[in-house]
Amino acid sequence: MAELATIARPYAEALFQAAGATAATLVAPLEQLAAVAAEPALRQFAGNPSAQPAQVFDLITGVAGGTLHTRLVNLLRTVIDNGRLAALPEISAQFQRLVNAGSGVSDATVYSAFAISDALLADVVAALERRFARKLNASVELDPSLIGGVRVVVGDEVLDTSVKARLEQMKLALTA
Repeated sequence: MAELATIARPYAEALFQAAGATAATLVAPLEQLAAVAAEPALRQFAGNPSAQPAQVFDLITGVAGGTLHTRLVNLLRTVIDNGRLAALPEISAQFQRLVNAGSGVSDATVYSAFAISDALLADVVAALERRFARKLNASVELDPSLIGGVRVVVGDEVLDTSVKARLEQMKLALTA
């Protein structure tokens, strides 16, 4: 997927620069467009040589519903015209990261063996914000293979306090 990331980066950066102070308001509508563009049936239609770019644009905006911000309309037209519709989900992800970086916020994924209550999640996020020294948007994913504890991924940083990780460390220590 490195190629898709390379293709998506200039589009995400251009949208971020063009949006300026309104960039944060474009995150949700762009995610919605990316979800529509990720549909296999839509990609098949867009890949059909007889499908005109205007038809693809009308289909996407019709499915997405509502009126789109001018900047998103321009982005969508450019992506379709250049045959880069497959990159739209990655453009959305990179745009989200740029907006987060601009506001000093990072996305964090908390993997847990068990469901985490909202109160406990708030405590975990507060501790993680102190640990990573920045505001975090946390999402929780269940991973029963962890046995217990949590594994946190913030960008390219990983904090693994799971029972599985501790058992692996013990295994390495005993076999060394």
